[in-house]
Amino acid sequence: MGGQYRIKGDKYPRMRPRRRRGRLAALGVVSLAALGMLGWGTLQLIDVFTGGGGKASAVGAKSDCGTRATPSPSATAPLPKPGGITVNVLNATTRSGLAKKTADELRKRGFKIGEVGNATKEYDKKIKGTGILLGPASSLDTSLPVLATQLASAERRTEATRKGASVDLIIGDAFKDLTKRPAADKELAALSEPKPTPASSKKGC
Repeated sequence: MGGQYRIKGDKYPRMRPRRRRGRLAALGVVSLAALGMLGWGTLQLIDVFTGGGGKASAVGAKSDCGTRATPSPSATAPLPKPGGITVNVLNATTRSGLAKKTADELRKRGFKIGEVGNATKEYDKKIKGTGILLGPASSLDTSLPVLATQLASAERRTEATRKGASVDLIIGDAFKDLTKRPAADKELAALSEPKPTPASSKKGC
């Protein structure tokens, strides 16, 4: 082409497409939203693993404390006093007068005395130790421990078929005397003291 439409020089005009500014703006918004969600998720994870305080954490802690077992103190009946225990004093040795002498001393110490005499054939001359404390099954944790304070070395036994509440003190070959009264009174006082009960632990609740 010539004339006024002739192109001069070695540079040519370039036709550039319009920049798509709208698309770039949308991409920026999406990127910012994604970063925001990522940051929020990270904070939630940190809160969960560090036990931080949201409402969910508080509820979880309350549930954990609510299901924890709490040991309850055992309700045991108080031990009977010596005056509430009837003791049969039976002599299983060849030494005469031993049952009466022992019964008289137990009476002075506050015990009620029932039968006094020789042991039955089942035990007569068959006890090598100091003696046997014998009673019904119900006396194992009641009367027998109290009577045992007067003769600590005696063996304790119970009979499931035995009726009544009285207990026997059967004197054996090794018997010399009852426990000295001061020591027996001390043991009796210690036996009557209330035992501490296990307390529930609420640490962290």
